[in-house]
Amino acid sequence: MLSIIHIAIAIALSLSITLQQRATGLSATFGGSGGSYVTRRGAEALLFKGSIYLSIAFFALGIARMFF
Repeated sequence: MLSIIHIAIAIALSLSITLQQRATGLSATFGGSGGSYVTRRGAEALLFKGSIYLSIAFFALGIARMFF
């Protein structure tokens, strides 16, 4: 049962990470201006916070699976 939940959280975590957008990307590496600061709003903030909660749940289930 824990394995199925762990797989579902892993898939949701992967999707939430890949759906997030990066403001600068590699442009700062190749000489682009990377000095702007952008706040997260709306769906981007929801994805960001959701990925944090999913990662906490993923690691907690990983630890729980070691003992059960």
